[in-house]
Amino acid sequence: MEGSCTCGALRYRLTDAPMITHCCHCSWCQRESGSAFAVNAVIETDKLEITGAFDYVMTPSASGKGQEIARCPICKVAVFSHYAGAGRVAAFVRVGTLKDPAACPPDVHIYTSTKLPWVVLPEGAKVFAEYYRSAEVWSAAALDRRKAALAKG
Repeated sequence: MEGSCTCGALRYRLTDAPMITHCCHCSWCQRESGSAFAVNAVIETDKLEITGAFDYVMTPSASGKGQEIARCPICKVAVFSHYAGAGRVAAFVRVGTLKDPAACPPDVHIYTSTKLPWVVLPEGAKVFAEYYRSAEVWSAAALDRRKAALAKG
């Protein structure tokens, strides 16, 4: 999968499939995205090939530990983030920046306790009012990849 910012100065390629894709309905994601939710594909940062410069911008988060957002220095579009839990070991790639966002649908909907009432979730979707235990949702292969990535970090 490949993607870029709006102006194309910052491009990237995922060298593996995402470990998981979240659709987050928390009020923080709503505010920061200016939308009803944020969709992020989680991948090991070393499996994210980046071409072009980016700026890290720290923003507050509900955890109080902040979120480090990688933005294009020209068009300022957010392309991926790092959260305190995994730090720079895992990248949360903005699915909307992919060349083909439809190829990366959400595996799970999280923080639906603050989902906007007019958002209708697909029948059969994995839905959690808040967060979840990774061992209950992630595939065994993805859990192994996450463990290996965290061991490097």
